[in-house]
Amino acid sequence: MGLGDFVRRLLGMSRRGNGGRGVDELARRIGTSVEELRAVRPVYRPFDIPKRSGGVRRVLAPEPALKSLQRRILRRLLDRLVCHEAATGFERGESIVTNAAWHVRRSVVVRMDVKDFFASTAAARVREFFLAIGWGDDASDLLIRLCTHAGGLPQGAPTSPRLSNLVNYVLDERLNALAAQFDAMYTRYADDLTFSFAEDSPEAVHAVIRLTKLIVEDEGYKLHMAKKLRIYHRHHRQLVNGLVVNEHVNLPRATRRWLRAVEHRVTAGRPVTLTPAQLDGWRALDAMVRNQRGGTDS
Repeated sequence: MGLGDFVRRLLGMSRRGNGGRGVDELARRIGTSVEELRAVRPVYRPFDIPKRSGGVRRVLAPEPALKSLQRRILRRLLDRLVCHEAATGFERGESIVTNAAWHVRRSVVVRMDVKDFFASTAAARVREFFLAIGWGDDASDLLIRLCTHAGGLPQGAPTSPRLSNLVNYVLDERLNALAAQFDAMYTRYADDLTFSFAEDSPEAVHAVIRLTKLIVEDEGYKLHMAKKLRIYHRHHRQLVNGLVVNEHVNLPRATRRWLRAVEHRVTAGRPVTLTPAQLDGWRALDAMVRNQRGGTDS
């Protein structure tokens, strides 16, 4: 038995299987019929969207009937379940700002990134989760058919973000315990893992990086060690989710200056390269940072 399996046993995530709730109960809770549940075809339409950091992200958009059913599964089966407090991505009341706020004014900030996070969240692990929360084999198999694709979570399905947090309770618990061992803070925003340290101890930092890699691999993932490992000391600009956290959560200075320049051009009636929707998006981000971070502006 691996360490991850041992921790799951301690957390009560044991397999229930045939003793769990059946397909009839699943249909009742979702508000549909068994026939309708079984008739929905799990079809996805792939498309690419640009990343803010460059490149593209492949998204799998579920067909309308499947998407509607996934939304009901999310609302009626998953919304009230509890994920780990360190998981801040996609959670109600949380944002990139609240995630970054955990790491303000720290001596060292370390960021790591999980490769292909959603696709690597294996359908077998999701099935074990459904079994563990009381669904029987048949109901769990049906839920897997409706919520996973090609052996993992489809990025683009309404259920995937919440499932990724629920399934990874043990991962977050193990990494949180690791952080506490070295007087560090840990949060996870989707595939972004952040640790911050009260003291600048190279030994502690490198131990956490090394042990995080082992824990992540034990839970079925891999890290982008070469390209996306970042270590920020106090004399660096410390970034979490693209936000500066040296003194308080803020947009990077260059971004704030650029946004002020854009607003000045708009006020003066001069053309800008942004569409109205893009400008509204930047304004909303700036307002969210100011409203959620607390403290004073700088």
